[in-house]
Amino acid sequence: MKFKKEIIVGFTVLLAIGLLAWGANYLKGTNLFAVGKSYYVVYPKVDGLAEAGPVMYNGYKVGTINEIYFHPSYNGTIVVRFSVNEKGLKLKKDAIATIKSADILGTKAIDLHPGISQTVLQPGDTLAASIDKTLTEEVNAQILPLKVKVESLIGSLDTAITKITSVFNEGGDLDESFASIKRSMQTFEKTAKRIDTLFKNESGNIAGIIQHVRGISANLDKNGDKLTNVIKNFSSLSDSLAAADIAGTINNTKKAMEQLTGIMEKINRGEGSMGMLMHNDTLYRNLAAASRDLDLLMEDMRLHPGRYVRFSVFGKKDKNYKGDAKIKYDPQQGKTN
Repeated sequence: MKFKKEIIVGFTVLLAIGLLAWGANYLKGTNLFAVGKSYYVVYPKVDGLAEAGPVMYNGYKVGTINEIYFHPSYNGTIVVRFSVNEKGLKLKKDAIATIKSADILGTKAIDLHPGISQTVLQPGDTLAASIDKTLTEEVNAQILPLKVKVESLIGSLDTAITKITSVFNEGGDLDESFASIKRSMQTFEKTAKRIDTLFKNESGNIAGIIQHVRGISANLDKNGDKLTNVIKNFSSLSDSLAAADIAGTINNTKKAMEQLTGIMEKINRGEGSMGMLMHNDTLYRNLAAASRDLDLLMEDMRLHPGRYVRFSVFGKKDKNYKGDAKIKYDPQQGKTN
């Protein structure tokens, strides 16, 4: 009987120890009765990842981190062993285990991306590693551009303040600057008053000008048809000018002018009859002599027609021909005397 009690007490103690061990591991996230597949990941750093941490897939816990230790090669990398308890989740050859923040407090977890390869990983295989940015890194990434802009703005403000200070403090002429502004405002006020006075004095003329403008506008409105006809006529004239062969006319005129220029050049060189007449007095003298002889002939025919016409009604005899005694040619005058 006493032996039976000792067995019961021992069994109870062992059961309590077992329950205590199971409870401790359960609190750590390790289910001693769950059968899972173990995998490995090698990270350059773990950013606070701890054993018994969750292994997630699309926000759902599918496993637990079992062990974290340095790589046996002592190259500074860290090995993480975790187990997956979900039988339906199959990790492929291109699966990735990413360390990320599980909550806003920064608790780290492993987030699985199963991959799309046709090759399925076996328990004990190693997955590719990835590390998401921490909350601090993301905040810094967002704040860094703002920080750069703020620093640039502060630098610009500092430069502007320096320039303003140098302008106002240079030579101590701040009062003079304000006085100049005041004088400018006074001048503007005087100008405005003069313009106002001018409009008041010339209001009648301005009204007349406006009335004339209205009259002109009314006349234009009344004579709209005539203006339309005038515009059409101008358009027709423009079309006619455009259709006319102005270029050909200009070319013909140019050719005629060139020919006339050639003729004048020949005359100036003494070529041709006109050139000889202009530059050689022999032809002129011959023409003058011929003209003189013709003049003498006509004068002789007038005085002695009988010499040339042998007919007389009354049978009178012609007077004796006395030659050229009374007919003289003046070469300077170009006529007979």
